[in-house]
Amino acid sequence: MFNAKVKSDVLKGIIDVTSPLVNEVKFNISPKGISLRAVDPAHVAMVDLNVNDKAFEEFKATEMELGIDMDKLASIMRLSSSGDMVSLEYDEDTNRLIVKIGNLVRKMGLIDTAGMPDPKMPNLNLPAKVILKSSELNQGVRASEAVSDHLSISVNKDSFELFAEGDTDTVNLKLPKDLLVDINTPSKCRSFFSIDYFSNMIKPVKSEEPITIMLGNDNPIKVEFDIADKKGHVTYLLAPRIESE
Repeated sequence: MFNAKVKSDVLKGIIDVTSPLVNEVKFNISPKGISLRAVDPAHVAMVDLNVNDKAFEEFKATEMELGIDMDKLASIMRLSSSGDMVSLEYDEDTNRLIVKIGNLVRKMGLIDTAGMPDPKMPNLNLPAKVILKSSELNQGVRASEAVSDHLSISVNKDSFELFAEGDTDTVNLKLPKDLLVDINTPSKCRSFFSIDYFSNMIKPVKSEEPITIMLGNDNPIKVEFDIADKKGHVTYLLAPRIESE
């Protein structure tokens, strides 16, 4: 059984977090909420998302898995306005998800979850941790997108730095300790990443909200933030690009 009512913004938030990486997702439904974990087809990035039942206006569920086509769900949600209430119900007889927005009803066919993997979250020892405002980070990433397809992120005990270099131009964003929410690292850490992936990871975060970044040297980066008015949490992992000589 799965029966829920939720504001469209919460559902759109789940789509914004997930759909840039994967089209087909397994929603793990439980009485406590919805969770998912998925790896993109290129095995470069992972998303881990939990939204607890308190994020919903109504939520009744038993343990089950729903295979969701995120493109289909996104196309339905584009018909909703901010603040609209969306009703979700699983129809066991037809194996469809019934989505209601006002007087509109869409019965959406589900994907068989049998072949969908259950990726494990790797246990990474990432020594550097920094918490900063999304707006600051977004500005640097947007500027970097114009000059390169990759960027370096570095953290030392006094600052956070983002650097991108193209054929003719460079972009540098340096945030000293007093402009960060928090910073903690035993030594300087630096890694290279794809701008496309990193940009998609931070886009869903509202400008005033904090983002937590954990970093090592040539290690994956871990990006964490809350969604759904702090009733949901997102963790991304992104593999590094090895710097060419």
